[in-house]
Order: sequence, then C-alpha cells, then structure tokens
Amino acid sequence: MADRLTHIVTRTGDDGTTGLADGSRVSKSSARIAAIGSVDELNSLLGLLLTEALPDAIRADLQPAQHELFELGGALAYPEHGQFPPAAVARLDALAARYNATLPPLQEFILPGGTRAAALCHVARATARRAERDLAALAQQELIAIGLLPYLNRLSDWLFVLARTLNRAAGQAETGWQRER
Repeated sequence: MADRLTHIVTRTGDDGTTGLADGSRVSKSSARIAAIGSVDELNSLLGLLLTEALPDAIRADLQPAQHELFELGGALAYPEHGQFPPAAVARLDALAARYNATLPPLQEFILPGGTRAAALCHVARATARRAERDLAALAQQELIAIGLLPYLNRLSDWLFVLARTLNRAAGQAETGWQRER
C-alpha cells in the first residue's frame, strides 16, 4: 500500500482554509468543516470508549462504528461524489433494537453517568447529537449524501441504549431525573 499521508505539516491551512478530498479549498469555519470536525470528535470519543474494559460482544458491535464514521467523513469530504452505505443505518437499527430488548422500560428520563464506560457512551451520544445538528445545518446550505443524517441519529440512539446496557451489566443503578427538586 502506498503512503497516503507523507506530509502531515503542509502549512497550506495557515490562511484559515483547508483542503477537501476533491482538491477544493474551503474556510475552516464553513458548515462542512464544522460537520467533519464533529464527526472526527465523535470518532475519537468512540476510540476512547474502546480503551475501556468492555464485554467482547459490545466491543465487536462498537468497532465498526469507527470505520463507518470514517466513511461518513469521507462522504462529507467529497461534496459532489460522497456516498454512504445504507447498510450502516440498518446495522444500527438492529443493534439498538437488540440491546434495548434486554432493558427495562424507562419510567423517567435518566441522568448521564454510572460506570466510566457508560458515562463515555453518554458523552459520545451528546457529541453524536451535535454532529447531527452540524450536519443538518450543512444540509440546509448544500446537498449531502443520503443516509448521513439517519446514521448519526441512529448512532446517538444506540449509544444511549448502550450506556444503559453497560450500567446494567455492571450492576449500576440508573439515576432518574427528579423533577422540581
């Protein structure tokens, strides 16, 4: 395999622009770069979550999301030609349904937290929601690949369910929101 990134420090972004995969340059403050940045941050959080001691089945279900987020970022980096696999959204739908089926129904909103791994899931979930908002803002300005918004929506849903699953597996009780304390 040929080296793809031989020059990490290029200095081409010193003027406040960055290059997209199609060779075009855009402002680092553009909606597209904000969305790419949020997706990158989310992927980094999943990497942090994967450093935790996780059940093998959960690890195996979580690792593909990092690759899918790279594909999502790639679709954003190719404004005219970006594609995203619809099977990724279906995979998350199936995971959320499978994991949620093992959990008791929620009686009230729950506070983020519990075990460290579950808390990291909640941080990743919140970051996925921000990435989704950034992507929705971009979609109001430009065309984006089909499936990107549904993917981030499903990923945040699954991360919520996964946080509950991790807490339950560890015997950690959920803390319900107390109205008007």
